[in-house]
Amino acid sequence: MDYTPDSLVSSRFLRKGESVVVSSNERSLLRLLWQNPGIQRSALTGRLDLTQQSIYRIVDTLVDRGMIVLGAPVPGQGRGQPSPTLRLNGEYAYTCGISINPDIIHLYFMDMAGKIVGHDFVALTGQPMAKALDQIRTCMSKLRTRCGLSEEANLGIGVGMMGYNVGGTRFNGPLPLHEWSLIELGPLLMSEFGKPVWIYIGGQTAAVGEAMFGIGRHIRHFAYLFIGYGFGGGLISDGELLLGGNGNAGEFACILEPSEINKRPALKYLINRLQTNGIEISSIDHLRRSFRPDWPGVAEWVDDITPTYNRLINAIWAVFGPQAIVFGGQVPPALAQMLIERTESFELPRYGVPHPPAKLVISELEGDATAIGAAALPLKSLMF
Repeated sequence: MDYTPDSLVSSRFLRKGESVVVSSNERSLLRLLWQNPGIQRSALTGRLDLTQQSIYRIVDTLVDRGMIVLGAPVPGQGRGQPSPTLRLNGEYAYTCGISINPDIIHLYFMDMAGKIVGHDFVALTGQPMAKALDQIRTCMSKLRTRCGLSEEANLGIGVGMMGYNVGGTRFNGPLPLHEWSLIELGPLLMSEFGKPVWIYIGGQTAAVGEAMFGIGRHIRHFAYLFIGYGFGGGLISDGELLLGGNGNAGEFACILEPSEINKRPALKYLINRLQTNGIEISSIDHLRRSFRPDWPGVAEWVDDITPTYNRLINAIWAVFGPQAIVFGGQVPPALAQMLIERTESFELPRYGVPHPPAKLVISELEGDATAIGAAALPLKSLMF
């Protein structure tokens, strides 16, 4: 039987007598409030394909359940009785987002309104999986206490796993994550933490985070480059994550020939280059925090990968046609800018008119994008 986390959600969050958290109409209204916090109730009629009577009934139901709260009306808005403003109630529930990287595991707590309420991490380098899981449980418990959260209010857990999907919730990760690879992580983590677990490729969950909290607030179609220990990403179409037929959409490195793999923009190769130039970098996280463009070996490495990088960018342009390409993951912003400056289009414009270009932008998300996006997965799946 396939693992389905939606069916494992606590009954305290479900509609009375049903197996879902919200109805389709309630989901549409909650999604609108996520995108427009503080919108007036009277303004919903023009934004939803529902009658005013239905909208008001849904609002009353969600208020009674504690999922949304009524705010003060906006003064001076038309005649008659002022309409209250509406917001998601962050205190109704929270989620946990976990990113599993070769050297570190990040944990984020996010409330229903999308606010990050707590963050911590567990060092993974050299840790066996069983010990790391024990440390995650301890870290999660301490973080709950520090944030004043109850275990019962945890809606679920999202996980971003570095690697690629090989079926179900099995992933093939890089060598440092060999213990985490080729096993059904969803059921295992659900058993470990006692909560439903949604799990995707790390680059894909980072793309979800960008869609909900970054450039996705303004652009609906973009490709997300996850530049970290390895190289991957995610595709966002009309605001939603594309998984593809086998769950691996956004695995951009598969475009390359085997002989080109070590020329892809993966930070493990940059670290190796820096170490040969006498710059000691202990981890990807260390690289991101300490990066300097003038380090010996940086410009040389960027020059070496530029031909392969440009092939990747042009392939994404041609196949997906995004409005923007976001440089994210664990890449230092200054390094992302160096890549952007070396970007070249291979197109030969017809009649002197090229295809509409994609904007090249650096992610502005603060913190670990994979864990932030992972924390949003239960909310996206169940409510939005």
